Amino acid sequence: MSSLQRISPYLWFNTQAEEAAKFYVSIFNNSKIRYIYTFDGSDLTKKHNSETSFKTVGFTIEGQDFTALNGGPKYKLNEAVSFQVLCKDQSEIDYYWKKLTADGGKELPCGWLKDKFGLSWQVIPAEFEELMQSPEKESIARLTQALYPMKKIDFAILKAAAKGQ
Repeated sequence: MSSLQRISPYLWFNTQAEEAAKFYVSIFNNSKIRYIYTFDGSDLTKKHNSETSFKTVGFTIEGQDFTALNGGPKYKLNEAVSFQVLCKDQSEIDYYWKKLTADGGKELPCGWLKDKFGLSWQVIPAEFEELMQSPEKESIARLTQALYPMKKIDFAILKAAAKGQ
């Protein structure tokens, strides 16, 4: 019996739910589209004078289940929610950064970016949290000072800064 994922992100898009899901699945390993469901809105038209159709797309990236919804223009994705991509080395950071900023994505400070759909991501080294837990306040200050001017993270620079090099 498979285990139940108790918490699953539900992402609201205007009309790009399927396109976004396919984009994310193409970037990450252990990923797939689980279902695409379209509701034409005909029942709503009678009750709410709406021509709306809805689409939900269930997909999995890196074993994490997501749902994307074509919900219309009422709500927009913003920086209040982001997803971290923990990377084992600089080549993974470079790979995910390039893929997620492709075709209109936007680079932001400190390893943050917005993809072409407006979803925010943090592409960071898996060791970053460990570096930030240093008992030396000077190490954390140097690390933070090195991080602030960066967009895509250069992990070698961060490690050197944390060590005082």
